[in-house]
Amino acid sequence: MRRRVAEFRRPIRRRLSYGICFLLGAFSVVGLVLFFVQHNYHQDRVHQHPLLERNTNVEHFSKNRVNLTEEILTATSLSRQLSEEMVLAKAYVVIAKQHNNFHLAWELSSKIRSSQLLLSKAAMNGKPVTKEEAEPIIKSLSSLIFKAQDIHYDIATTIVTMKLHIQALEERATSATVQSNVFAQISAEALPKSLHCLHLKLTGDWLKKPSLQKLADEARNSLRLTDQHLYHFCIFSDNVLATSVVVNSTVLNAEYPMQFVFHIVTDGVNYGTMQAWFLSNDFKGATIEVQNVEEFHWLNESYSPVVKQLLNSESRAFYFGAYPDVNAEPKLRNSKFLSLLNHLRFYIPEIYPQLEKIVFLDDDVVVQKDLTPLFSLELNGNVIGAVETCLEAFHRYYKYLNFSSSIISSKFDPQACAWALGMNVFDLVKWKKENVTAIYHYWQEQNANGSLWKLGTLPAALLSFYGLAEPLDRRWHVLGLGYDLNIDNRLIESAAVIHFNGNMKPWLRLSISRYRPLWHKYINQSHTYLQECAIG
Repeated sequence: MRRRVAEFRRPIRRRLSYGICFLLGAFSVVGLVLFFVQHNYHQDRVHQHPLLERNTNVEHFSKNRVNLTEEILTATSLSRQLSEEMVLAKAYVVIAKQHNNFHLAWELSSKIRSSQLLLSKAAMNGKPVTKEEAEPIIKSLSSLIFKAQDIHYDIATTIVTMKLHIQALEERATSATVQSNVFAQISAEALPKSLHCLHLKLTGDWLKKPSLQKLADEARNSLRLTDQHLYHFCIFSDNVLATSVVVNSTVLNAEYPMQFVFHIVTDGVNYGTMQAWFLSNDFKGATIEVQNVEEFHWLNESYSPVVKQLLNSESRAFYFGAYPDVNAEPKLRNSKFLSLLNHLRFYIPEIYPQLEKIVFLDDDVVVQKDLTPLFSLELNGNVIGAVETCLEAFHRYYKYLNFSSSIISSKFDPQACAWALGMNVFDLVKWKKENVTAIYHYWQEQNANGSLWKLGTLPAALLSFYGLAEPLDRRWHVLGLGYDLNIDNRLIESAAVIHFNGNMKPWLRLSISRYRPLWHKYINQSHTYLQECAIG
């Protein structure tokens, strides 16, 4: 029994010694692994240390970069001295060339280039110009400048020469500005090829289709033209597409367009065009009348002073002649002022004697809201409803009229607020009572020599309707889309009528692209003629 026990215990002791050896071996392996990991970590730190130092140096360098502009502005800096020497040297280059001393001009130009390269290098490196770099160039430039002075290119000569150059540049700039204004005015007055194409097609229809002329004769007798229960609008224009946009935008934004009546007056050249267009297209059931101003036989020289002035040979020479006076504003030579259509707004009661209230619309407006409420506005005994434009100081009477004339200064307040034409509501009963047309004739006669105001219809309107204008909410009529690039979008969106007054009309290529879609969306792009004439 004992031998068995002894034999049984010996294997247990041997197993215990094996386990201890296994544990010691495992610890040794772990130790070696930790040693290698630690060693590699220190090696990585050693390799990364130069990179960290390099990054630190870059950051330090960027913080210590020199601003060359500030350096040049510093009174004691070499960069400033170089810049001042260059300016003076450039002046002497011009003078030397004028005196045919091309060798001196070349030497100066060479040193100027060296100075520019040195300053450019300093700006790129972010370091100030050193004395060793700048001193040779400064000495050379100074020597050449003294040389120029020794041959009588003194500072007085320099000043006189530079003044002459400045005057010549100013004259060239003035001439370029005048030319630019003239060309812009010519572009604004010119009829685009696309509109000319449309005019020819519609005129052909008018002449070839007797049915259109028959419809026009029947429309003249419509009772709706004088119905006081309907809403009447008048437009005086020779532009068929612009007039179409005015009518289309008005009816599309109206709640009851069939209650609208549009009275259009054009000239003899465009009469057939207008008739053909408005008789061939439907405008949501609105009634449209087209008249020819040349059939207004009562509007003649004996009745209207403005007709006499428009037919004057001197006036026609002024509008259609050359531009001899560079100081004259090209916009005041616009031939539209010679068109009687532009002055018809002062004869509305005579043109529509049976109407009591009417809204006048220019052909360069777009209607964005229903205009029916305009007819129920209270004018408080006044003749015209208009949006005032004196939010800016320059839209006051003294800017439009000559207050050095006693006839003006004795009757009008120079600080009176001006207002806008282009979208106006008229009480024609009150107009007749106040005899506004006679007042207009009086002021036209007084201004026969052009001494009271410049050209245009607004000054005459400000005089004729003085004390008879009722201010309207600004949102009824927003102006400036033909010249102002910065009109607030919120103001445009809230406006009942937007006005493209100015040279940049929406049907011209020089129009302001930002506002152009506001006008173009009221053109019927599917119309055959508009497609063939590439309109839109």
